[in-house]
Amino acid sequence: MAIRNILKEDDELLYKKSKPVTEFNERLWQLLDDMAETLKQADGVGLAAPQVGVLRRVFIMDMGDGIIEVINPEIIETRGRQEEVEGCLSIPGVYGITERPAYVKIKAQDRYGKEFYLDGEDLMARCICHENDHLDGILFTKHVIRMLEDEE
Repeated sequence: MAIRNILKEDDELLYKKSKPVTEFNERLWQLLDDMAETLKQADGVGLAAPQVGVLRRVFIMDMGDGIIEVINPEIIETRGRQEEVEGCLSIPGVYGITERPAYVKIKAQDRYGKEFYLDGEDLMARCICHENDHLDGILFTKHVIRMLEDEE
């Protein structure tokens, strides 16, 4: 495993749409393992492949119960609304209040290509939407209702 460089908001790669994963092989597994190591080192909640320079529809999350790997996600249901603080590893030190669904259901694949469904509420719903946006070249700042000022 290796820690990969996290691209910052001025990198044009972050604004490009990612391609679906079609091969579930050692190369994908290495990417997922590296992303897990990178997320842990960065002390983040989620990380999308475009953030480490790979334009594939892959993201990972860790809500404190271990890594969840998500490949080729499709949001199939959303409900409710939440306004909460959001930040991004690609935009360090910047936070804002975003509006997101309170509940999200996705269909995705695991590292072996097996299809699964995942339901998320609150923080997980926010994280799924945030990371899924990365796969479409969208940063969280597009959803900010109000930026938070530095309290220092």
